[in-house]
Amino acid sequence: MRLKTFNYKWLAMFGGMLLLAQVAEAQPKEPSTLSNPLAQVMVLIMVMLALAIALLGNVVNNAADLFRTKLRKARAEKNSGNAATVILLLGAGLLASITGNAQAAADAAATAAPAVDNSINGLSPFTFYMMVSVIAVEIIILVVLVYQLKFLVGIESKKVTAATVDAVAAPKVSWWDKINKSAKIEDEAAIDLSHDYDGISELDNKLPPWWIAAFALTILFSGVYLYRYHVSHSAPLQIEELEIAMKQAEEEKAAYLAKTSSNVDENSVVMLDAGAIASGKSLFAANCIACHGTAGEGNAVGPNLTDNYWIHGGDIKDVFKSIKYGWVEKGMRSWKEDFSPMQMAQLSSYVKSLKGTNPPNAKEPQGELYDENQAAGATSVTDSTAAAAPAK
Repeated sequence: MRLKTFNYKWLAMFGGMLLLAQVAEAQPKEPSTLSNPLAQVMVLIMVMLALAIALLGNVVNNAADLFRTKLRKARAEKNSGNAATVILLLGAGLLASITGNAQAAADAAATAAPAVDNSINGLSPFTFYMMVSVIAVEIIILVVLVYQLKFLVGIESKKVTAATVDAVAAPKVSWWDKINKSAKIEDEAAIDLSHDYDGISELDNKLPPWWIAAFALTILFSGVYLYRYHVSHSAPLQIEELEIAMKQAEEEKAAYLAKTSSNVDENSVVMLDAGAIASGKSLFAANCIACHGTAGEGNAVGPNLTDNYWIHGGDIKDVFKSIKYGWVEKGMRSWKEDFSPMQMAQLSSYVKSLKGTNPPNAKEPQGELYDENQAAGATSVTDSTAAAAPAK
């Protein structure tokens, strides 16, 4: 958009009028309104606003010419040449009227009785409010001109943008094509590095965005991993994880065995392993040697536990039952209140492990012969235990 040349001769004329007014006011007369500092500042503001209105009005007129016909454009150029003149003359007229009114007000104030001073910083209320009103009107004119210019420029921008879009309609690119962006086959000539290896050309083809993003994420992850596992040690390493898992497995195994051991009774008990037998040996040494001897050889109170003869059955279930319920009539107390089911199973396994150990000073056989392979049909032996002797 080409702006028209502003006619500055009217501006020079207006400046000359102001200069003449100042010369006239410089004559030895009574102090005028323009000698007041506030009045001078306000007049300066009005002049600057008037100049801004003149310049902006010229710009708006030139912008409006783009939307007029040729006939109206010629007429507008003629009118726009006079726009600045009208505005400047209007400002001069306002200034002259303000000066005259201010002088008249000063003369009236001189003749009137100076009883009350109603001036505003040395200016009469009429002069002050007149100047403020002129400034306000000029500001409103400036706002209107700026709005009109913005409106006209917006219309032109929309037209240019629409014309550009219509001329070159860019194809819509999907997100899949964006993350897999690479050079097309027909564009490979532009990225050819002129390196030929056995008929294979080397291209400067960039990696797709998804690959670069994944590579950046791996670098970020490696930094976090290095800090967490090797600097702050806030997470366990693989060996530490294995040790933790093994410890947890042992705890779970112990909890499981403890849970299942509470379900052992005389109907489900079986022969346990060497570890359980060792635990049963400790129980035997602490609770049973008084009646059955240190090695289970028997004594004056209890029978021999190392031979093949049993008073109340030689199966491990029978031994468990004898330990659990006892034989009170023969001096064997019940141990179910003292031992857990697993402890009684351990003690039963230890007693069964004493078979054939042949300790010294073993007591004579008592009860019936029990054959592990033939539980039935055993040879009967007279029971020579006394009523007070404890049973196995």
